[in-house]
Amino acid sequence: MSEMITADLVDLELDRSADTKEAASRALAERMVALGRVTDLDGFLADVAAREAQMPTGLDGGIGIPHCRSAHVTEPTLAFGRSARGIDFGAPDGPADLIFLIAAPAGADDAHLTILSSLARQLMDAEFTGALRSAPTAAEAAALISGEDAEPAASEAPAAPEAPAAPDAPVGDGPGPDEPFRIVAVTSCPTGIAHTYMAAESLENAAREAGMEIAVETQGSAGFTRLDPAVIAAADGVVFAHDVPVRDKDRFAGKPTVDVGVKAGINRPAELLAEVREKAERGETTAPAGPTPVDNAGDSGDGYGTKLRKWLMSGVSYMVPFVAAGGLLIALGFAIGGWKIDKAPSVAEHFIWTDHTSWAALLFQIGGLAFAFLVPVLAGYIAYGMADRPGLVPGFVGGSVAVTINAGFLGGLAAGLIAGAVVMGIQRVRIPAVLRGIMPVVVIPLISSAVVGFLMFLVVGKPIASLQSALTDWLEGLSGANAVILGVILGLMMCFDLGGPLNKVAYAFAVGGLAHPTDGSLKVMAAAMAAGMVPPLAMALATTVRGRLFTKTERENGKAAWFLGASFITEGAIPFAAADPLRVIPASMAGGAVTGALSMAFGCTLRAPHGGVFVVPLIGQPFLYLVAIAAGVGVSTAVVILLKGARKTTPSGPAADETAPAEKRTPATV
Repeated sequence: MSEMITADLVDLELDRSADTKEAASRALAERMVALGRVTDLDGFLADVAAREAQMPTGLDGGIGIPHCRSAHVTEPTLAFGRSARGIDFGAPDGPADLIFLIAAPAGADDAHLTILSSLARQLMDAEFTGALRSAPTAAEAAALISGEDAEPAASEAPAAPEAPAAPDAPVGDGPGPDEPFRIVAVTSCPTGIAHTYMAAESLENAAREAGMEIAVETQGSAGFTRLDPAVIAAADGVVFAHDVPVRDKDRFAGKPTVDVGVKAGINRPAELLAEVREKAERGETTAPAGPTPVDNAGDSGDGYGTKLRKWLMSGVSYMVPFVAAGGLLIALGFAIGGWKIDKAPSVAEHFIWTDHTSWAALLFQIGGLAFAFLVPVLAGYIAYGMADRPGLVPGFVGGSVAVTINAGFLGGLAAGLIAGAVVMGIQRVRIPAVLRGIMPVVVIPLISSAVVGFLMFLVVGKPIASLQSALTDWLEGLSGANAVILGVILGLMMCFDLGGPLNKVAYAFAVGGLAHPTDGSLKVMAAAMAAGMVPPLAMALATTVRGRLFTKTERENGKAAWFLGASFITEGAIPFAAADPLRVIPASMAGGAVTGALSMAFGCTLRAPHGGVFVVPLIGQPFLYLVAIAAGVGVSTAVVILLKGARKTTPSGPAADETAPAEKRTPATV
């Protein structure tokens, strides 16, 4: 740390020139400017003030630690000031007499950030702060902070303590009489430089004093290393001390949990540890949290096929809200203004408040703008699933190129995969230390965008655009048996996993055609939605006409399935499939195939990507469309009743079977 702080960056009489936190930050920042470490004083102080506005940086024990990441900083720098009177930085116990101003470049590299985090941990050591208060000269204070007089370990990168080994005893029964209470913790703050590591150190010290074992995951700016799953499984409680969302939070579900801000982890760690122990003794746990699409994208133990599926689903999952919002707004525009509303002039230039066609044009044009993000968002978040945040820029650029060259949905898929692969390749190259600071904000976006743009414009984009055009022409020319076969395939895919990956692939294929709608693509969209409505509606009907074949819980689920199916929420059939997959899934697929085939044969069309029966007025051939859905529901209902009724029953007969819990029923189940 010696290059980060020198005697010129130390002011042992700070109160002679400053009596407020703003004045103190300015006085220390001026020293940085004098050494060329800060290029724009006012710009840097504005960044410091913005960070201070998020959360006061005063800490108990007389410490103020203003800090920020700023584009006006040339290299990581630390300035130290000492005030005899004290300066208020918002700490609960009063003014601070030790003030540290930390300046990190916007793209500070990991090595420097870990050194800064090491200082943050040292600030929790009373001997260290006491020595700073008594340092007679600026040079000695700088040497003490830089670690020149400390043990070598003081300058090492901070790390969570060695993870306690997982016990042989079953997890979840709490510690044995002779075993220490085990805790895992996560700390994080908006900047990820100081408070993150100070909270970790404070919790570790408090756990040591209380005779507990603790492993802390610091989710700071220098990245983070996930706790060993075995350590998490063996833990008796969890502490979250954070001011930004905890990443991969679902890993800790099912444990007694205390969730507080990062400053609570610094100022009252003993209370938090006692609170989590009390919750464990009462048996309080947290429910599992659903992961985000990227949380589970491409885990290290997955095969390539599994990773690819997760990457694609990441893109589709983020794309769907744009599809729903844009598609439904477009559909409403057509419903209100008629089929020629797409020829209306821009509402920015021509809008009549009392004219319903102007309002229809407004809805249509807003929806069109939202829908225009479909392919770039798909590509961007496929790349995000592969390479995290660095993949976003080249992914969006590649997706935009796909739109420009009319490569469509297929072009978006290719652009996302290419962008993710390019970024992952760049990240594996060994980079000189001098360039690490600008890698995430300059080098990676620049190189990856250029490479992806080149490949999409000149290499793979044109063939994909030709393929997309051929696919569009094929859909447009479908008729008779070919259209029916495609409808059958779509119906089977929509109903196979009831909202899972295969369902999403079929749905994404249908939605992709809406970006440049033709008669063929509108038929595909109609068939996909119709088939997706069948499973929940069929289960609802089956529980109504033959309720004795279903448990009481399933019959209750059947009531909700009416609305879910009518709204095109295929997942409404999942509770039934989970309980009896080998009967429910084949029955659903049979009905979906019938509905998809009939919808295509009838020539039904649909401009809205979602909505179920609530967008029937926007459907071409609406009566025949409902007939197709009714036929599929009837087939699925008949098949599921036939399969369930064919099971062997006990001598006690149907009456006993009807009321028995699912896990106690005697008919053979799969």
